[in-house]
Amino acid sequence: MSMGSRVRTPWSGDYWFLFRNLIVKDFRIRYRNMSLGVLWSLINPLVVMGVLTFIFGRVFGGDRPPLFPVFVLCGLVPYNFFTGAFLSGTLAIVENSPLVKRVPVPRETIPVAVVLSNGVHLLIQIALLLGFTLAYGLRPTVAWLWLPPVWLLYVIFLCGLALGSSAINVYVRDTRYLVESFNMVLFYLVPIFYSFSIIPPRYAAVYQFNPVAAMVLAMRNILMDGHAPPQSLIFNLVIVATVTLGLGLLIFRSLQRRFYEHL
Repeated sequence: MSMGSRVRTPWSGDYWFLFRNLIVKDFRIRYRNMSLGVLWSLINPLVVMGVLTFIFGRVFGGDRPPLFPVFVLCGLVPYNFFTGAFLSGTLAIVENSPLVKRVPVPRETIPVAVVLSNGVHLLIQIALLLGFTLAYGLRPTVAWLWLPPVWLLYVIFLCGLALGSSAINVYVRDTRYLVESFNMVLFYLVPIFYSFSIIPPRYAAVYQFNPVAAMVLAMRNILMDGHAPPQSLIFNLVIVATVTLGLGLLIFRSLQRRFYEHL
């Protein structure tokens, strides 16, 4: 090897450049040829929030949690990020097959970059949520410092999920339809428009170990209740994020050897 040659590692400048461009590319493609562009990141949660507020506030009436629009957004923002990142992450390897075949890049960077590209939409929706929180008279507290660590755990969890599902999708193309169906069912299994307090005690642990439901509960603890999430909830998020990332990497690295044959 000549003195001028350079060893390329997953942390080299070339790979970081590719990683950043994958994030930007996915973001640009999503809103290409759309007249409203990135505004759809705001319109979608606003429309769903408005519909749920109308149905449960006007049609059904009855008791509903105070500050219901903020209550709903605390559920919609984690749910929207999960469904978007899970589905796009599942499709990451198949939709980037030319890159997988022709460029000697660490394959793991592709689904991770796709998940992080959804983080751009997430930041927009978090800004919307914080705006509604302040508009309804809730003020920042020390508990807001918990937002970065809980979201980091949530992103790690989704990166692990995307690594595993993207590798499986190369071999079983029906995986995307399973993910789409699961995302639809999950809307009702996560306390988006109903309170955790109405869940029977025998199912409470299931909700707390469900990372999406746990994230919703954490957001309401932080923004609406003004206190840190319970230690048990944080502990559950740490466990789920760590285990999912480990399993995702294990599945991905065991299946990636034959990607070229199936793409």
